[in-house]
Amino acid sequence: MNIGAPPLLIILVILLLVFGGAKLPKLARSLGRAQQEFKTGLSEASPGSSAGKDDSADSAS
Repeated sequence: MNIGAPPLLIILVILLLVFGGAKLPKLARSLGRAQQEFKTGLSEASPGSSAGKDDSADSAS
């Protein structure tokens, strides 16, 4: 997904108008933390969920 400079500038201007200059850093910080927690959750769930499926399959056999 490649976003060029003009569309990116339009998006930033709209965000500035909607949220205001004071709230943008807080919004960006909270989005970054949410993305980090999501990636951490995915990395923790991936190995654990496949191991859990293997254990349940062995028990059922």
